[in-house]
Amino acid sequence: MPRYLGVMSGTSLDGLDIALIDQGERTRLLASHYIPMPDSLRQELLSLCAPGEDELARAALAERRWVELAASGIDLLLREKGLVATDIRAIGSHGQTVRHEPARGFTIQIGNCALLAELTGITVVGDFRRRDVAAGGQGAPLVPAFHEALFDDRNGNRAVLNIGGFSNLSLIEPDQAVRGFDCGPGNVLMDAWIQLNLGQGYDRDGAWAASGQVQPSLLDTLLEDDFFSTRGPKSTGRELFNLNWLQAHLAKLPTLKPEDVQATLLELSARSMVDALKAAQTETLELLVCGGGAHNGTLMRRLAELLPGTQVSATDSRGVPADWVEAMAFAWLAHCCLEGIPANRPSVTGAKGLRILGAIHPA
Repeated sequence: MPRYLGVMSGTSLDGLDIALIDQGERTRLLASHYIPMPDSLRQELLSLCAPGEDELARAALAERRWVELAASGIDLLLREKGLVATDIRAIGSHGQTVRHEPARGFTIQIGNCALLAELTGITVVGDFRRRDVAAGGQGAPLVPAFHEALFDDRNGNRAVLNIGGFSNLSLIEPDQAVRGFDCGPGNVLMDAWIQLNLGQGYDRDGAWAASGQVQPSLLDTLLEDDFFSTRGPKSTGRELFNLNWLQAHLAKLPTLKPEDVQATLLELSARSMVDALKAAQTETLELLVCGGGAHNGTLMRRLAELLPGTQVSATDSRGVPADWVEAMAFAWLAHCCLEGIPANRPSVTGAKGLRILGAIHPA
């Protein structure tokens, strides 16, 4: 069976996930590798998410560093598994999103697929999102088709919730086209707030949030954002939900304890996810969670409390490690591109029709 690599660098910017799969009738994870993001590169990529000086040159230099990091991780994984470049049919590379504004007709992921092909000696498929945007779609989320392929057993309604920097839902119902959309902030605001106040990259297990009290006045004003009342197809990113957005709301309220703000941000993430699920799909039997948020015990418990009639668990319960679902998805998207299989879903993104996603850069 052909083997593919998937490289995923999400909005949390904590590092690169690399997944090795083989693709037969089902997708099977063979190996994985994680590379932490150097802080200097993380800060540069974050700065590119907003307008700034000399952006084109800075983006070109940053993506070269990103590609070199990805190539080094791929080399390590292959050597660990005793494989060589010719054992891999293709790399599916998501790249790093620096701007996502489908309402204005564009989405930008940097990642220089040509250089990645040159450094690895492996064919690279990338630039998956722009074909969907060109067809009038949101370009995101792209993973619902893969979630359906992995988890649809034709036995009742289920949903897959990816919680990275942002969260997105895939809604899987028997004999229906898969649906999906972005819900809003996942970890992005919690990460930014704890970094600002405690100098930590993330709130391990949601412990700091658990030490605070949810502030209804803050929660209500955050939930008033128009994004939460908009039905899908919809997608979002740092262009909307960021530290400046949060601080603008905090400025309108009396000073709150930092831990209470964190508790409220966790509740915002949980509530926005659950409200979106309930509005879009009734009688969800099972909610499968993937992404870094699956490790936040406080958040997972809150999701279960808000969904008493739904079984809530990480995708590990279905034999697919929560940390590697997204990287596996982009390996699968490379397979679809090379096989001429449309991989977007108009029911998810709002595109005019099915499209083959990705641009191919031969080894």
